[in-house]
Amino acid sequence: MEQAVEAAVEEAVEHTSDPRLWKKAGWTARVIRNDHDEGWAVEMTRDGDAEPVLVSPWTMGRNKVDPKPMGHSDFASLLKGANDVLKRHQASLHAKLHRSITCQSESGQRLKADLDIQLEEDDPHAILKVSDEATGEIVRSGRASAAFKLSESTVQKFLRTGDA
Repeated sequence: MEQAVEAAVEEAVEHTSDPRLWKKAGWTARVIRNDHDEGWAVEMTRDGDAEPVLVSPWTMGRNKVDPKPMGHSDFASLLKGANDVLKRHQASLHAKLHRSITCQSESGQRLKADLDIQLEEDDPHAILKVSDEATGEIVRSGRASAAFKLSESTVQKFLRTGDA
């Protein structure tokens, strides 16, 4: 009996649907006072994160003083928006840390060179991988400086010497 009560309390904590606070599916939506203006805002925070992923203006209620209560469709829209923000952030980070060019070797073979930067605190570096564009076979792979400049001439030098 006691376990059933604990499970019910835990489920209630996981799925809260108060008009100003919703917890569901690993996310918390909280209506807060907007510090930059006289209105309200809503913040979407992923469980375990210290900072909200999304902060957005929130509509006033009918009395023009209190915030509009949050409903299922509001939470679903906010959840979609927060997930979109995370996807854009991940795409931006990938674009920042990944470079790719297509070039020719000295023998005329078409090659694809990929540079992936590894942001490790103690040892930031990059992995340079050169592959045959037609077969996908890796011609040469190695470690490079995080500041490595990817160009056709640096790729050709890497293929000749192995130094990046």
